[in-house]
Amino acid sequence: MRIVILFFAAGTALCQLLAELPSWHVLPVPVLLTASLAMVATPAHPRRARACVCVAALLTGFGLAVWRAEIRLGERLPQSLERQDIVLQGRIVDLPQRNDRGLRFQFEPEASASNPGVPGRISLGWYADSRSVLPVLHSGERWQLRVRLRQPHGNFNPPGFDQEAWLFERGVSAQGYVRASPGNQRLPGEGLSFLARVDQWRESVRSRFEQVLPDSPWRGVLIALVVGDQAAIPETQWERFRVTGTTHLMSISGLHVTLIALIVGTLGGALWRRVPALMLRLPAQKAALPAGVLAAGFYVLIAGAGVPAVRTFCMLLVAALALLCGRNASPSRIMAAALLCVLVLDPWAVLSAGFWLSFGAVGALLLMDAGRRKRPSSGGRLYRLVADWLRAQWAVSLIALPLLLGLFQQFSLVSPLANAVAIPVVSALVTPLAMLFALLPLPALALLAAWVTGWLMKFLDLLAGLPLALWQQAAPPAWLVACCLLAAAFALLPRGLPARWAGLLAFIPLLGFTPVRPEQGGMTVNVLDVGQGLAVHVQTHRQDLLFDAGPRYGPEADAGARIIVPWLRSQGVARLDDLVISHADKDHAGGAASLLAALPVGRLRSSLGADDPLLKTRVPHRPCVAGDAWEADGVRFQVLHPAADFSGSENDRSCVLRVSAAAGSVLLTGDIGLRAEERLVAEDASRLAAELLIAPHHGSRTSSGEDFIRAVSARHVVFTPGYLSRFGHPAPEVVARYEASGARLYRSDHDGLVRFRFDLRGIQAERMRSAHLRYWHDRD
Repeated sequence: MRIVILFFAAGTALCQLLAELPSWHVLPVPVLLTASLAMVATPAHPRRARACVCVAALLTGFGLAVWRAEIRLGERLPQSLERQDIVLQGRIVDLPQRNDRGLRFQFEPEASASNPGVPGRISLGWYADSRSVLPVLHSGERWQLRVRLRQPHGNFNPPGFDQEAWLFERGVSAQGYVRASPGNQRLPGEGLSFLARVDQWRESVRSRFEQVLPDSPWRGVLIALVVGDQAAIPETQWERFRVTGTTHLMSISGLHVTLIALIVGTLGGALWRRVPALMLRLPAQKAALPAGVLAAGFYVLIAGAGVPAVRTFCMLLVAALALLCGRNASPSRIMAAALLCVLVLDPWAVLSAGFWLSFGAVGALLLMDAGRRKRPSSGGRLYRLVADWLRAQWAVSLIALPLLLGLFQQFSLVSPLANAVAIPVVSALVTPLAMLFALLPLPALALLAAWVTGWLMKFLDLLAGLPLALWQQAAPPAWLVACCLLAAAFALLPRGLPARWAGLLAFIPLLGFTPVRPEQGGMTVNVLDVGQGLAVHVQTHRQDLLFDAGPRYGPEADAGARIIVPWLRSQGVARLDDLVISHADKDHAGGAASLLAALPVGRLRSSLGADDPLLKTRVPHRPCVAGDAWEADGVRFQVLHPAADFSGSENDRSCVLRVSAAAGSVLLTGDIGLRAEERLVAEDASRLAAELLIAPHHGSRTSSGEDFIRAVSARHVVFTPGYLSRFGHPAPEVVARYEASGARLYRSDHDGLVRFRFDLRGIQAERMRSAHLRYWHDRD
């Protein structure tokens, strides 16, 4: 049965690799055919029968996932309703979040004949402005809202975070924002569902923590441990958890669920023993099982039902049922049953990093335990406890290493020590105290939990400050990660298996992996998808240059931290030789501060004013002045604009950089307008010639004049607007002019990251959204 479930899981995962969904209606035919073959072959050919059953399980998992995916895709907002003002009535679900820009919440519209096609769940923002005061929203409330919606869409920079997959997994079928309207109003409430009442209780618990701990820096951690709301944990604390490998403790993990079940089950069994009449009907050990499972289920429910928590609950449920029925189910069977339950409930769980890390950790512990049972125990009790703990840490770390490098391109070297302290503190002290405060509103419980958390954070700060606390490297290919997972599993097999430690040799190419860089005289130009802004990574044989650092999304969020730094690290870039900031607009310089804080930079070039905060860093600065030039690895860099005597608008003073390799040139233009273009053409039109052009000012109608387009004569032109740009970028007339010139056009909002390789074969272009397309991705 375990093998059959693994084949079912493989079929489910296979569906998530598809760019287009096949029709699920034809899949029952091969399933029935293989099942029939299995029945026919059973008496004479049992191996063939088992193979047929496995194939049937694979096809069943695949077909079920396709069927569920088709249903969810059918719930998406039609394109005809995008950018239209719609009045909806519905209910707020989950926990509303207040951020630096306003409010973010999930909304479930009520079915209405006047709004056909509106999805059953949408994500809305309600942004603050100077003319109105935002209301206070609560979970379960009914509202009438005037909204403007669009299909789910996110920045696409593989192997970075796939926001569209994240939204699709959570059933969010449209995004949008609330429009200012006098009709936006709270409606009379009606009968709440059970889940809505749970959300209201979760919100009341969050409010209680906020009232008792208004100034505590650890309030967000305690809220996350109780109700699963991680929004209040600041980015600085997340960075500490990432460096020390303790991020898993800040979510509702399997460890916390098991602990709650154990505590409640133990108390329930103790109370049961005190009533002889009850003991005569059912042993205390069996009576404790339902109490523990129900408590675990309640905790999973109020915590948001994440994959690790659901997986653990399924395992506890299967184990409890087996014990109540008098059967002794093996841990591997329980894990397989939990895997089946998770994938039947949520076929998209395989898209979550938590799915792979949680099941990988349990699998590692099972392998380690199998080897331990075959060895006679020796030494005292304390020795065995320490030995088992060290073996468990070794097994989990060995399996987690390739997963973490594949998913996040980093692995904490201090994680075993950090977890050795953090796991018992968080599980045995912080979480029980926080849960008690949720049930019993005694402020002393929350204050004590915050005090213990503070001391733990001091210890984690000490570890995070150690040199080489975090191993970071380029993203390894999927096949190398898979090979290392198999090698790690082989190394964890029981003693007696010959050469099992040889599996660790597979980690040498994993830890030493570096991407192939351009050859001497060649270059790779990556135009990142950062929304309404610009960020271009130019890579030569040994050096890296970044032209602009993307936009600032809000006071605490920018493209530098969210997109550019993770992208550079995934490409193995640990240092930038040059950072060019074309001008001070926030959509070009907004991420520069985060970038400078995260990576060493050899030189900053810009047209920024002398009082700009970016110039106060210790990075050497050189103003962009026409005529400045340098060479690296056979590639020539030339600043064409602005001239020393040029005076104009901030946009027109943008740095213009021409980068020339053996196979061709790229012209990076910032936000220059028609005036700067005319001057460049008048000074020397011939030096503007380039095979690749990053369109000035995202394709604004105040740029890209006909003379400039003719002088550049680009074969490839990239526009970098935001999705459904409110500025109307790129302007239709500008697009028409480039099309008339014969250029091939690209748009980062439609194509995601666009990569151009300049080598001996010429210029090869790759649109990442097309190259890595999945069925849930926006096709627009």
